[in-house]
Amino acid sequence: MPHRSPWSCVLWDVDGTVVDASEGILRRLGIAMRHYGHPEVTTAELVHWIGPPMFETFQKQLGMTPEQATEAVAFYRTLGKQDGYTTGARLYPGVGELIADLDAAGVPQATASSKPEVQVVALLEHFALTPHFAAIVGADEDKNLRSSKADVIAEALRRLERAGVDTSRPVLIGDRHHDVEGGAIHDVPVIFVHWGFSWPHEAEGAQAAVATIEELRSLLLIPDADTEGDRDA
Repeated sequence: MPHRSPWSCVLWDVDGTVVDASEGILRRLGIAMRHYGHPEVTTAELVHWIGPPMFETFQKQLGMTPEQATEAVAFYRTLGKQDGYTTGARLYPGVGELIADLDAAGVPQATASSKPEVQVVALLEHFALTPHFAAIVGADEDKNLRSSKADVIAEALRRLERAGVDTSRPVLIGDRHHDVEGGAIHDVPVIFVHWGFSWPHEAEGAQAAVATIEELRSLLLIPDADTEGDRDA
């Protein structure tokens, strides 16, 4: 049955929304923590690390100065290059199929991730999702520019508009309060997914919150009313 979307375009956060890259992140953080003389991060503590920009998180979680955080982020990203950006990463069940179905329904999509853009590109290529996206947008690695979620969302919308996409009714799919706050700055509603790395209260301010891929699908794709009418006639 043909479907359409109530949204003119869909923006996707990546970590904790599309991809679970926690295995590699935990391993690299362990090496970084030892390097800087801090206790290693446990799996339970990943909720504090996955989602926000690492530049911000090193300062908040370890009390680093901006200069120290810049050095720590550079060290962490070097580990990522050595480790391979896709090592241990997996798609959340059903997300890849939903992205493909949105594309088939003619819904333009973009990423809006706080991960460095080179890593986002590598992940989408690894999971053969690149053809479904009109724009692949992540953080700018150069001196931590375009590191805030609001900045990334603005860039994603700009690239979509440049590609001729209607951005009048965008929606962002995310799993952290940074997604909700960043979306609010640009009047982009957020559908919050609970399968990522978040506390329950982080969904506050989102237009909707879902626990399953089926619930998310029902908010992004609806049966085409015209087709239904033709069939009933």
